[in-house]
Amino acid sequence: MEIKNLPKIELHCHLDGSVRPETIIDIAKEEGISIPYYDIENIKKEVTAPSECKSLDEYLKRFEIPNLVMQSKSSLRRITFELLYDCAKENVKYIEVRFAPLLHITKGLSVEDVIESVLAGIKDAEEKYDIKGNVILCCMRFMSIDKAFEVVEAGKNYLSKGVVAIDLCGSEGEGFCEKFIEPITLAREYGYRVTIHAGETGIGKNVLEAVELLGAERIGHGVFIKDCIEAYNIVKDKKITLEMCPTSNIQTKAIDAFKNHPIYDFLNDGIRVSVNTDNRTVSDTNMTKECDVLFREFNITFEEYKQIYLNSVDAAFADLETKEWLTHLLLKYRNLQEMN
Repeated sequence: MEIKNLPKIELHCHLDGSVRPETIIDIAKEEGISIPYYDIENIKKEVTAPSECKSLDEYLKRFEIPNLVMQSKSSLRRITFELLYDCAKENVKYIEVRFAPLLHITKGLSVEDVIESVLAGIKDAEEKYDIKGNVILCCMRFMSIDKAFEVVEAGKNYLSKGVVAIDLCGSEGEGFCEKFIEPITLAREYGYRVTIHAGETGIGKNVLEAVELLGAERIGHGVFIKDCIEAYNIVKDKKITLEMCPTSNIQTKAIDAFKNHPIYDFLNDGIRVSVNTDNRTVSDTNMTKECDVLFREFNITFEEYKQIYLNSVDAAFADLETKEWLTHLLLKYRNLQEMN
């Protein structure tokens, strides 16, 4: 079985963590943006997190340079298109692209401009390649409540046009959920689906609160439910899907080695897990590599991969037609394998 030929689904992928290094240089030159280096090797070092990262905060520093070149409509559209093109090459059939619009307005774009540019990039790729995409809007946890409301309000007009969900992301402190109850509640009322970064660092209780206080349907990472029985049980009982990102979790020191990652134990215990890249450039990964981790480190079977894939289909913030298409693709792949 060729892993690269497996149909794949990506539910947790940050746009600003997945910019091609060569594109950073191109846009910087085209738009007269000052960046520390203009050669590919040095830029790669600047935007790719080392395996010996000391923490999530150190990992997050790798986003500073990409965001410098994500301040125009054309750059956002190009970067989004390239992300979906790269995904399509490795047989990712559906992706939810997430980004924080307020990080891209430093040179005069409106939040609406930012959202529309990313949606345009997705549409460009959908017209050329066999892939579908939707958008998750992120609110940064270090920003004020007013800023979260701003994102929720700006994005609501795009809910039937490619925007599907709201997220909270950035450095994770204990008890952050309570601060954001009002904007996330409003988002749910407008029709946003909800996924929340929680339990990425050593605070499993944040996952419990993300579900209880914010109505999270999915959790970004959720690694540390392993240390919080209440969080573990609510995730299992409510069938909350965890958007797990093995390579990223190693780099941020959430986990010390792939063999100790809880994804396989969670899967075996009936917790719904999905596998994702988090940040393709920052983590120097892609979906083929992430799937390879599962097959190599845990010796998963095709049936186990199928369960992870179908978890992702079920959890995707996509319409029924897209979900049926994605399910059909995996069944078609399995039938072809059996014929051969």
